Amino acid sequence: MEYTTFEQLALPKWIKVDNGSEFVRKVLDKWACGNLVELDFSKPSKPTDNPSIASFNGSFRDECLNVFRFL
Repeated sequence: MEYTTFEQLALPKWIKVDNGSEFVRKVLDKWACGNLVELDFSKPSKPTDNPSIASFNGSFRDECLNVFRFL
């Protein structure tokens, strides 16, 4: 069986992120720095700064995560 590792995958040049929890941010900062990936932070409390991400999260929640409430 053959496995794919992160080293074999192409990494993005930048990632758009919100201002999440402090712990996650420290881990993400370290990973991004080590992999030469730029983090583009949205403005705090500004959902209009990243509407496509907010829309995706809402759709994902509705279509995938809420399914488990009824099992």
